[in-house]
Amino acid sequence: MSLLHQIALTQVPQVGAVTAKMLVSYCGSAEAVFQAKKSELIKIPGIGLTLVEHLRRADALALAEREVDFLERHKIEAIFYTDERYPFRLRQCYDCPALLFFKGSSPQLLTAPRIVAVVGTRQPTEQGKVLCEEIIEGLQPYNVVIVSGLAFGIDVVAHRKASSLDIPNVGVLGHGLGSIYPSAHRSTALRMIENGGLLSEYISSTKPDRDHFPMRNRIIAGLCDALIVVETGVSGGSVISAHLANQYEREVFAVPGRVRDAKSIGCNRLIK
Repeated sequence: MSLLHQIALTQVPQVGAVTAKMLVSYCGSAEAVFQAKKSELIKIPGIGLTLVEHLRRADALALAEREVDFLERHKIEAIFYTDERYPFRLRQCYDCPALLFFKGSSPQLLTAPRIVAVVGTRQPTEQGKVLCEEIIEGLQPYNVVIVSGLAFGIDVVAHRKASSLDIPNVGVLGHGLGSIYPSAHRSTALRMIENGGLLSEYISSTKPDRDHFPMRNRIIAGLCDALIVVETGVSGGSVISAHLANQYEREVFAVPGRVRDAKSIGCNRLIK
């Protein structure tokens, strides 16, 4: 029953990651949140009548029942933030997801001794691709887990190189595990599942909406010990990830480039 209520809590309107964790903190468990009286819930700071009414509706529980069935059929692990398997680095971040979904060889990868995130532009130069592969090769002797976002460009270069070297690597997705986006990376994703995995905070039916990807960047930043930006412009997801990693007090590295190279402006600014 606890998994059912944990999933349901994350699907209640107006309940984000921070609110979900606060509700559990006050009530003791996700199940207790749904069993709490209206008078008890309304006393919790920041919890208004509208949110309480949302908790009283059965929609989220019905959705959670379907999701539990999907997880069982597809051998996907659900990891609540109170679970000992939850990534301890990510738990340190105030805005970490209340619930994670993992499909892969072992969720223990998420708590490996050394985790390095590698990110960059979706349209890298040939030099950027080569540098990314060299960085992955250089990390191989250190028994690291590589984390990235399975996106076009530097992300997928990092994943493919890691897989070719049998380095465990995890792709953090901006959608549910019911699909793979972009679909062109499906074969890469399937190989990653064998010696790594796919991770998401979204239930299986969640589509790859644009606003999900900046959100998933905080997971990439929070999971790692160090984040490496290979190539990036002045703005974009890689820059967001770098700033988040810095806020989370992770080590941030950037590959320097030529002064007027558009694909290196972001890296050069990060170094500055």
